Amino acid sequence: MATAQGVKMLMLVDDEPAQQRMVSAIAARDGWRTIFAADPETALAQLGTQDGMALDAVVIDNWGAEDEIELFVREFRVARPSLPMLVMTGGTMTEEAIAAMRAGASDIFHKPASPVRLIAALSALTEQKRHRGELRPLFEKFAADLDFDAMIGTSSAYRSALAIAAKAARARVPLMIEGEPGSGKLQLAKAIHTSSSRARGPFVTVDCASLEPALIGSCLFGHESGAFAGAFNRQDGKLLAADGGTLYIDHIELLPDDQQRMLFEAVETGRFSPLGGKQLIEVDTRIVTATSIDLAATAGAGGFREDLYYKLATVQLKVPPLRERDGDIGPLCRHFLGRFARLPNMPSLGLSEDALNLLRAYHWPGNVRQLEGVLFRAAVTCNSDAITLADLPNVQAATIVAPTKGAASQPSDGVGITLYAGDGNLRPLSEIEADVIRLAIGHYRGRMSEVARRLGIGRSTLYRKLSDLGIDTAA
Repeated sequence: MATAQGVKMLMLVDDEPAQQRMVSAIAARDGWRTIFAADPETALAQLGTQDGMALDAVVIDNWGAEDEIELFVREFRVARPSLPMLVMTGGTMTEEAIAAMRAGASDIFHKPASPVRLIAALSALTEQKRHRGELRPLFEKFAADLDFDAMIGTSSAYRSALAIAAKAARARVPLMIEGEPGSGKLQLAKAIHTSSSRARGPFVTVDCASLEPALIGSCLFGHESGAFAGAFNRQDGKLLAADGGTLYIDHIELLPDDQQRMLFEAVETGRFSPLGGKQLIEVDTRIVTATSIDLAATAGAGGFREDLYYKLATVQLKVPPLRERDGDIGPLCRHFLGRFARLPNMPSLGLSEDALNLLRAYHWPGNVRQLEGVLFRAAVTCNSDAITLADLPNVQAATIVAPTKGAASQPSDGVGITLYAGDGNLRPLSEIEADVIRLAIGHYRGRMSEVARRLGIGRSTLYRKLSDLGIDTAA
């Protein structure tokens, strides 16, 4: 949202006063007001301020090491998932810029920052809000419609979930999918829609985690003009947009209490009123919800309406995490590499046996989505006809390898941390410390503030250790 009519809010993350003055002066010509942050800590802290809440875009000058930029982009993307981010870089497409794009940056801007080019880049960022998805990673743009035949997996728990989903696809009743982030809940919901009698209707998604709580109701149900401050025009909601099709609501546990009541009535009666409206709208919309928590326990403890939970979970299925499906790693790799090969200027690649064994040994905290991202990055940088261990340095560094035969049988007092080398001697302290940090980053899913807190160090100290130890968390 803009701070005033015609004024857009920009945050520039840069510690050079001259660059701050130049960028803010250029941006002001196109109606931007600029606030500044000299480092990641300051930038993240400003998100909670009045100006930070009004941001329309963020520009990050290409400072620091590759892993520091990438970690900052990832953490910023977690805090504000839909906020456009532009990374400024000198010269050609550097490894830092590529890493930033993979971490979630919206676009790259090559310096020097001429007025015309910078204003055009900022305008493109604001266009992203009207054309969502155009700046998604390339491999996501080419995702085809899925049916159950395209769902890859042979583990008993996964096939059981697919069997329930296939049977439920023919019904109209609500369905709830439970699973860790990245485990494939959205893909399963798309397969349910594609295999149902509603396949010709729209498939509409709402991610409650990407919306401010106060905006979720308007997004779902729409609103009338004047329904709340800033509601200048009438707007239809996603529930109506999905009429005749399927509405997929992710992170349903984040739905505010008053919207829970409205959703219950909509599911119960098939009718709802937009915010600020009195007229009932009747829709034929199939509701599929998803959650990454034990919502039954949350509802039982009073953290979610029980009547709504039981209504939404008329059919319930659970998608197992990838670490419990190691037999599916090979088929998934072949599927993703085959799909990547159909993208422009992408080679057809195989996967070496050593690389496949490494991928099977990794714990995959980000599940199938992380595997897809890791393979895509490896495919982009691979210089041969097959992905090898050399193309997976981050996975290799983060994967605990069993001691070689003959190694001293000594206890390890760290879960997944090897204290002894193959010759029976203790490993260097720096290597053990690096393993501990990698394990913490994976365990807390890249939330660096939580990693620093749990390790008992400051964020700046954590970033310094990441640089000193050469840790890259892109995998």
